Amino acid sequence: MTTLTADHSTDRYHRQMLLPFVGEAGQAKLLKSTALVVGCGALGTVIVNMLARAGVGRLVVVDRDFVELSNLQRQVLFDEDDVNGLVPKAEAARAKIARINSQVQVIPLIQDLNHTNIEQVALEGDYGPVDIIIDGVDNFETRFIVNDTAVKHGIPYIYGGAVGTVGMCYAVLPHTPAGDKPWEIAGRATPCLRCIFEQAPPPGMNPTCDTAGVLGPVVSIVSNYESIEAMKVLLGRYESVNPNLVSVDCWENQLRQLKVGRAYDVGECTCCKKRNFEWLDGVYSSSTTTLCGRDAVQLTLAPGESKLNLVQIADRLKAHGQVKLNPFMLQATVSDNAEAFELTLFKDGRAIVKGTKQPTRARAVYAKFIGS
Repeated sequence: MTTLTADHSTDRYHRQMLLPFVGEAGQAKLLKSTALVVGCGALGTVIVNMLARAGVGRLVVVDRDFVELSNLQRQVLFDEDDVNGLVPKAEAARAKIARINSQVQVIPLIQDLNHTNIEQVALEGDYGPVDIIIDGVDNFETRFIVNDTAVKHGIPYIYGGAVGTVGMCYAVLPHTPAGDKPWEIAGRATPCLRCIFEQAPPPGMNPTCDTAGVLGPVVSIVSNYESIEAMKVLLGRYESVNPNLVSVDCWENQLRQLKVGRAYDVGECTCCKKRNFEWLDGVYSSSTTTLCGRDAVQLTLAPGESKLNLVQIADRLKAHGQVKLNPFMLQATVSDNAEAFELTLFKDGRAIVKGTKQPTRARAVYAKFIGS
């Protein structure tokens, strides 16, 4: 039987190890596992918090954003010091988890996860291939890129989403050409996300926290359910993974389980049946992203563009307004044609222009103050 190493005290996990499906062997499995959490906002902070407390040994946390005051209503790992310090969410999560469970390694990646880098993050990091990918994002483009990656490489993926008072959760245990993954051998493979949602909703048609708001407890319910499903997978308890899409409306007191298991058999999914990974191949990629709840647009540099020298740019922007600079990012307040904008630049070359939802306007502001 697998045993815990000497530097992993069992006291911390005693109540969890009392459960017969965990025990000492299961806890050892969790401590050796690596989970990739995509997005460290409302969903992601709860997921990171719960998995760290459960003793999942390595958490790769990817997020493109920094902590703002409006996040504190529902993003449970952050506090006002993170807001005042302009701390990136992934780094704030690392610092907080270090004080909660020093046995867990959190690897913060302050970047936009997209079709150009997701395979490197999921497969080629110093931590080796991840064992599971867990959804903490707010848009279907990223989810479909994650889904493509999960199916292509046979990695379990836990989907989750919440807006308003409604949330959903679903576990993808992907079908593979060889059919030799342990969940396939156990007869527990499930349809992928594109078997269920064939296309991403058109822009403006899908409610977001910006347009519909969100209740913090709803987010916690969904993300805790994601965490449970992830633990089942990491423990190898595939027979306990829910094959249904769970939908909950906490305000209307409705809980539904949608039986989606036949979607793989009866459909001709572009992704898991035809092995055509359009989202991962960048067919539908965008260099601009309107950020949920932010009145802001993210701009991404084209491949091959040089990285930004934040110190030099900070010196230049001081003539235009207030400038804040830390080791991770630069933030400046600028004015263009009597309109005020908050311009945030990251070391990886990304920019967030706050004060508009229009990509063309955001690009114009960027070009004026940073360059085209």
